[in-house]
Amino acid sequence: MIRISGLNKSLHGGGHQVDIINGIDLTIPDGQLVVVTGPSGSGKTTLLSLMAGLDAPTSGTILIDDQDITKLNEDELAELRGERFGFIFQSFHLIPTLTALENVVLSAELGGTSNAHKKSVDLLGVVGLAERIHHYPAQLSGGEQQRLCLARAFVNEPDIVLADEPTGNLDSKNSDRILDLMMELHQTRKATVVLVTHEPDIAGKSQRILTMADGKIVEDTLP
Repeated sequence: MIRISGLNKSLHGGGHQVDIINGIDLTIPDGQLVVVTGPSGSGKTTLLSLMAGLDAPTSGTILIDDQDITKLNEDELAELRGERFGFIFQSFHLIPTLTALENVVLSAELGGTSNAHKKSVDLLGVVGLAERIHHYPAQLSGGEQQRLCLARAFVNEPDIVLADEPTGNLDSKNSDRILDLMMELHQTRKATVVLVTHEPDIAGKSQRILTMADGKIVEDTLP
């Protein structure tokens, strides 16, 4: 589903060039759960942003199926993200003035999902928030907010879910619960999941581990 060829991302400043992504070639098949790990500054989050079309590469191609997203304009990219991607962020990015249910319903409606209300309620039940659907984000714990983010990411049944340090702000108990829920949703919804993390426990439960350093994939392993 995801095919990356000759991918480079460089920044220029002060007469210097900084290579953030350096010649990556990568293929991720349908339905695979991939963990991207490596030290800070290795290019993990930038790679995720490039896959989503949130950032543009200096050179190279990114194909989602057979569509090169590097050639799409902003409107086309926004449409692609709405139809095919789900996102989970470390800092949640929930809308504070909407309830848990409204946050998920809004995502479903923007994605053109039919029966948005019912699907949102059902999925909030799956992630253990059935009794919290009318609470606002500020009334939820960190773990509950991240479970809400999981529901929002999966409500449109996306082909691809991109997660950037989804357990980075959580304690070990909530981290384990979020990971288990993500695994369950990945298996039941058959989405391709690319997850950036520093945590070795998460990497050990994945189907594939990509280790990055200096903007390159230095190791590609199947646990």
